[in-house]
Amino acid sequence: MGKKDEMPIEIGISEKDRKKIADGLSNLLADSYTLYLKTHNFHWNVTGPMFNTLHLMFETQYTELALAVDLIAERIRALGHPAPGSYKAYSKLSSIKEADGVPDAEEMIRQLVAGQEAVTRTARSVFPVVDKAHDEPTADLLTQRMQVHEKNAWMLRSLLD
Repeated sequence: MGKKDEMPIEIGISEKDRKKIADGLSNLLADSYTLYLKTHNFHWNVTGPMFNTLHLMFETQYTELALAVDLIAERIRALGHPAPGSYKAYSKLSSIKEADGVPDAEEMIRQLVAGQEAVTRTARSVFPVVDKAHDEPTADLLTQRMQVHEKNAWMLRSLLD
């Protein structure tokens, strides 16, 4: 079946708006996947007196992120666009920088706070087009993601006090 034979998507959101939303969600997917990888890396490599606490917290957070990336990618697909799925694409789309080497535990926490907040900002940036298009399913997804990331940033930041 060729592209011309595909059924049109008639969900009450214009193709132009679906494309803008999918592009924003692609940035969110890239940020989320990059944060997933960074969190998983820190889970493997954390050391020090807070090892057990951080090891378990990082595992909880990367597991949640692993589920989240699937939801974000599936929403992009439901809007009729391909979801990015390569490190090359993510490196272009993500606002989160990868860690150089293995930082100490406190620096890991600081980087993860910054990453959680970056994902929140990216999710928030998609809202104007989502609201304009009356795309409630995406708005719901974004709201849920922001709640998770704001809470994670708070919990991580609390370890630095």
